[in-house]
Amino acid sequence: MSKLVSSLYKLARVANDIETLLSFKPRRIATRLKNKYIGRKLVSKVWKWPF
Repeated sequence: MSKLVSSLYKLARVANDIETLLSFKPRRIATRLKNKYIGRKLVSKVWKWPF
């Protein structure tokens, strides 16, 4: 069941990316890219944090 849920979340993220790109709105595309970049940097720093 968790694989199904995980794959649905991935599918939803990809669909949102495609929808954003097809909107042809430069501000929306830039915001999406910025938020993805910040999120990846933040997560990588949190996972490296010593516990």
